[in-house]
This record gives sequence, structure tokens and C-alpha cells, in this order.
Amino acid sequence: MDETLELLEWPRLCQHLSTFSATKLGAIAARHLVPPPTREETLALLAQTKEAYLLDNDLTSGLSFDGIKDIGNALERVELLGTLSGEELLDIASTLAGMRRIRRLLDDREDIPTLQNLVSQVRTYPDLEREIHHCIDDRGQVTDRASSKLADIRNKLKSLRDKIYGILQRIIQRQGGAIQQPTITQRGDRYVLAVKAPQKDAIPGVVHDTSSTGSTLYVEPSAVVNLGNTLRQTQRQEKREEEIVLQGLTEKITAIRKDLEHLLIIATTLDLATAKARYSYWLEANPPRFIEPEEAIALRQLRHPLLVWQHKHEQGNEVTPINVQIRPEIRVVAITGSNTGGKTVTLKTVGLAALMAKSGLFIPAREPVELPWFSQVCADIGDEQSLQQSLSTFSGHIRRIGRIVEAIATDPQSLILLDEIGAGTDPAEGSALAISLLKYLCDRVCLTIASTHYGELKALKYQDTRFENASVEFDDVTLSPTYRLLWGIPGRSNALTIAGRLGLSEEIVKEASDRVGSFSREINQTIVGLEQQRKQQEGKAKEAANLLQQAEKFYEEVSQKAQSLQERERTLKLSQQKAVNDAIATAKAEINKIMRELSQQQTMQKAQKAVQSLQKIDAEYSPKFEAPNADLGYRPKVGEKVRIPRLGQTAEVLSINENGTELNVRFGLMKMSVPATDIESLDGKKVEKKPTIEKRQQTTLRQSSGQAVQGKKETKEESSKLSVPKVAMVRTSQNNVDIRGSRVFQAESQIEQAISVATRAGVLWIIHGKGTGRLRQGVHEFLERHPQVDRFELAPQNEGGSGVTIAYLQ
Repeated sequence: MDETLELLEWPRLCQHLSTFSATKLGAIAARHLVPPPTREETLALLAQTKEAYLLDNDLTSGLSFDGIKDIGNALERVELLGTLSGEELLDIASTLAGMRRIRRLLDDREDIPTLQNLVSQVRTYPDLEREIHHCIDDRGQVTDRASSKLADIRNKLKSLRDKIYGILQRIIQRQGGAIQQPTITQRGDRYVLAVKAPQKDAIPGVVHDTSSTGSTLYVEPSAVVNLGNTLRQTQRQEKREEEIVLQGLTEKITAIRKDLEHLLIIATTLDLATAKARYSYWLEANPPRFIEPEEAIALRQLRHPLLVWQHKHEQGNEVTPINVQIRPEIRVVAITGSNTGGKTVTLKTVGLAALMAKSGLFIPAREPVELPWFSQVCADIGDEQSLQQSLSTFSGHIRRIGRIVEAIATDPQSLILLDEIGAGTDPAEGSALAISLLKYLCDRVCLTIASTHYGELKALKYQDTRFENASVEFDDVTLSPTYRLLWGIPGRSNALTIAGRLGLSEEIVKEASDRVGSFSREINQTIVGLEQQRKQQEGKAKEAANLLQQAEKFYEEVSQKAQSLQERERTLKLSQQKAVNDAIATAKAEINKIMRELSQQQTMQKAQKAVQSLQKIDAEYSPKFEAPNADLGYRPKVGEKVRIPRLGQTAEVLSINENGTELNVRFGLMKMSVPATDIESLDGKKVEKKPTIEKRQQTTLRQSSGQAVQGKKETKEESSKLSVPKVAMVRTSQNNVDIRGSRVFQAESQIEQAISVATRAGVLWIIHGKGTGRLRQGVHEFLERHPQVDRFELAPQNEGGSGVTIAYLQ
């Protein structure tokens, strides 16, 4: 397996993958990535990559691994009972905080169950993190607050240094002539002065160093020697106290070492999954689906990942994709064609695709990406010739193939890749060996792909349906390969053609052609014919694809226009409806104004003038329409007596409009216009035509005007005193009283006051509610004996029903 990884340049791909990692450990894991041995592990890795891909694309800046450090060495030192430094403790605290942020982010999502399961058991110990930051500062030094004893020692150190500095400053001031430089410096942990060598006796003390010229002596004055000794002892005490603090924190790390190791593994796994997702996104790759044996392999527009990297980062040539589509019954594919045509690259591309899928990486191919899960990928690619081992090219191939045969003995779910099978020896024997090997592999492994120059291998397809031919395309005009992989057509030899184009003597080429034989020429001519047919079919397929694209474009344009028309129609309807609603609202406002004026009028002449104003509003705001000349059934005639059920009146028809949908009638002293559908003959016949929405609006306006005048007419004693069963009145805040929640004696007082206010209106609405009915009964008894109440009744259902009583006032 390791040999195959090297042959397919898997380490190079892993190196590219490592550049997408965010942590040092993630990069190391990517560089040493090995495909897992079981399908279950592969599916788990693939699920991690898919969820990391989803998460990384949803987040603005991707999944952040800030703070995650490589604490592996620190954990190894803990295991060996060593003491951690302040910097190592800070790295552990930073890693705990970083992992806590990641877990919190993952816990907030519902679409990444695999990653959530990874971090579910991770413990981040926030208390330990806080304690580390309490004891260690940002530079990795132990803080004064870590220990009260340490704080006292450092205060003592500061005091000693201040004393030493004070004494040395006074010496500099007194003995300025003996001082080479008026500065205090250090030699080791001792404070010294730079004294001129000839005047050393002026400042007695201990000489700790001399300048290179000997002219300057670095002297610790005798006055500070004892203080220096005390300072050194105190510094040792400080060091011991710092060690105690670090040792205490280290012991706490030791107690949770297993949890920290688990945390580090999870962090590395998350970083590796994210690196795979980012690398897959960069490759424009798609997730693979592992198929069952009865399904076909589909790798469309497959690109070699290393060539993609070379093209984008190293200014290489653009990558030519290949199509690998293999039917489920095929076990061996023989690829033929000219040298440098791309046969070896095809083998490596397929091999890397299988390894990438097995390792949880996406494959740089167009969806759907479908291939089997291969338990092993074994390859014999390249030349294993070795002078040291006395191996020829042929011997090297045979040894490698022998190792492959041993490896697949108990594992049929393998992919075998063989480059130039049977090469390096006598063509006849090599061809026979190649055929035998391919037949052996056909019976024992899932899929074998082999490249060859032997023509005999092309015929295997016609002897066994489990064999398939493929070839790399060669352009006869440019004398160069196109690197396209053609299926079902064997490759033909182009050596003689190339030799002739490159200027080799025509006589030599002709003789070589004669030696090849007529049968070989016929085979090549047949292959040429097949290639021409394939090109014609490809041309027709391209034309069909263009037609389909044009049809889809035309369909999209038509759909957009239809949608635009529908939108315009909807907008027009909304604007029309808005105009109608605005007109109705304006008309209602003016009607309400006139009705308020009506309630204050005292003469019939003014009431008739108000009716005329309502009719004018009706004509101005009612939508105009043309009614169809439909059969209305019963048709009233001018002069005929008709009944108006809603008013309980019998009226005379004065005139009828042209469409027969509206009548001008008179009853008593009143004249008004009513819709034809509001009347009936004296024997009960009705107009059957249903009015439109606009017509019902007109009827409502006319009803309002008629009812307002009728209500006013009945409140005036000088009217004709027509007896009607129900009077239409205007309900305002002046003739409306709400007594709900009151007792009977309280309600009587409220009703008395309301009657005095509503006398001019002629009617009073009393809202008493339904409840138990006691309040309603008391109200009715009060109204029966009240001298100003002519009669009373319960309101219609649409105005409150049994919860409201209407009192008609004299």
C-alpha cells in the first residue's frame, strides 16, 4: 500500500492539503494522511468533510481555530513528571478557550450532527483556564497575585534594588572623576560601576569584569556587596516560590491529561476535516457516492488534482478532463494509444480519485460522482530498474506485480492499475504474459485498468464481455495528443505516420509499412473509420446540446415575459381596486356628513334637499358599468304598483332606466331610486338578475339615503304618518347609551339622561348585554312606563340582537 501511495504521488497531494489547515497539528495530520481500512471509517470521514464544507461556507470567515496550540510536547513532559513552563501553561489555557468557542458554535447548529457528536464529550475546564491566567501573565511569567509569599519576596527584592541604586548613585556623584561612564550596569546578577583603571583605589570593591582595552574596570563597590549577596539569596527564594506555583498548576494539568489529549485529537480532527472541505472547494470538487456492484462507475470531467495545483500555482498547462464511465459488468479496461498520449496520467487520475474518496475528500469531477469503495488500490506504474539490485525494467515490473497478486489473494474489492503491462521483454512473450495476467485479475478483483501497446489485448473485448477497450486520442494534423480518453475504441499505432510527417525517408517509411502487413493496416483503417464515426456522433451531440440550450433559453424568456404580464395584470387590478375603495371611502364620508345634517333638520323640504345631495354623491362615486342585456325574468312597468320589501312599502313606478336595472318610485310624499332587484310585484314575483359588486354598492348608497329620509320622516309629526313595521335610523354617539355592568336603578338614571339627549333623534339604542337577562327585564319595565317612549324592541341580530334594545321616542 505504501508503495502504491508513492507511485500515485499521494504524499504530494497531502502536502497540498496541509496548506489549507489552520493549526500546526492539522498540517501534520494532513501531511501524514492515510486512507482508512474500512468503509465505515470512510463514511464517517466523508460526513465530517460534508458538514465542515457546509459550515465553512455558511460562516462569514469560516470556522476559526484561533487559540488552538500544539500542546503535545507539554503533555508528554507532564507524563514524565516534569514541570511546565509559564508559556506552556498559557498555550494550554489558550487551547481550552479556543476549543470552547468551537464547541459553542457547533452546538448552535442543527445540520452538523457528526461534528456535534465529535465535540460532545470534550471538556474545556474553564476554572483551570481562569486559574492559569490568574497565576501567569501574558509574557508567561508568574504573577505577584499567584502567591502572597511570592508577592512579599518581590516587594523585598524591589526594596533591595532601590537601596543598591541609591548607594551607587551617591558614589557616582562623589567620585565622578574616577567614573568612566556615569551609569549603573550589571555583570551577572551583580550591580557594578565602570571605573577608570588608574583610579580604582578611589572606589574600593570587587572587580567583576574588565574592558577589552583594560582601561575600564567593572567594580562592585564594597558598600553594596552585602546588599548584593542578600539580593541574590532573595532571588533564589523568588525562583523557588515560582517553581511551587508552576508545580501546582502542572499537577492539575497532570490530573486531566487524558482529557486534554482527547481534546487535542478532536481539535486536530476538526481542523483536518475543515482543511479537506477547503481543499475540495478550491478544487471545485464534489462529494462521492459509493455504489453497489450492480451500479456503473461515473466520473465525468475528472481532473488530476496535482495538475490542477500545477496549473493554478505553477503556471502549468490547463488540465484536460477525462470521462470514466464503466458499466457494472466490466472488470478489465485496456487503454491503448500513442506514447505521451496520457495513458499513465489517466491511471494516476483514477487511482488518486479512489484514494481521495476513501480518505473523505471530494473528487474533482462533475456531479454525480459515483464509484465503488475499494479496500485496496494497488499500482504498478513507472520503472523499477535498479543497478544496485541487478534488476532490469522487466524484472522490476514482475516483482511489483507479484506483490500485488499476493495482496489481493484474500481481498477481491481492489482496484489494480498496471502501466505498460508486459513491457520490457520479447513482445510475443510479453503479450502472452499480459493476457494471462489480465484474465487472472478479471476473475479475482473488482476492477483492473491497464495501459498497453500490445495489439493482442485489444481483441479481448470481443472474446469476453467483462473486458472493455479505451484509447487516448491523437491529432493527426498537429501530430500531438489531445489527452482525451475515448471509450469503446482501441488506440491505433501512429509511429509510421509521425515518422513520415517528421521527414523520415519515404522509402524507409514505405518499407516499414509493407513489413507491418495488410492485416495490421486493415485494423488501423477500421479504427480510423470508428474514430471518424465517433467524431460525427460527437458533432451531432454537440448540435443537439446547442439546440437544447437554445430551447431552454427561449423557454426561460417566455416564462419571464408571462410572469411579467401576470405581475402587470395583478398590479392593474390592485390599482383599480384601490381606486374603487378610495371612491367608496370618500362617498361614505360625505354620506355620513349629510346624515349628521339630516339628524338636525326640522323640515321635509330640507330632508328632500339632503336626498338630492345623496343621489348626487351616488352618481359621482358609484363605478360606471354596462349591464348585459340578460333576461331579468319579471320586468316592472311604468305606473305599476310594486312592493319594496326592505322598506315595507308599496310604491308606484315612475320611470325605468334603459337597462331596466334601476327604477324611480314614489310612495307617499317620497321619491327615490331603487335597484330593480330590491322590488317585487304585488303577487310576489322578483327580478332574478343578481347585481355585480359595483351595482350592490350603488344600491347600498341609495338605501342609505332612503332610510335616512324615512327615519327623519317618522320623527316629524307633520309628516304623512305612514305606518311602517321597522324604521331605518342613523345611529350616533348622541342616541346610544351603554349600561352594561350597571344595576337596574343605576341604569334607569342613565337611560333617563340619554332620552333627554336623544329626543330630537327620535330613537335610542340601549346596550345592556345578554347575561342573565335581569338587566334587560328591568330596562323593558322602565321603558313601558316612561311617557316619552312610544315603543321599543330588540335590535336586529347584526346590531347586537338580544343584547341591545331600541326605544322609539315620541
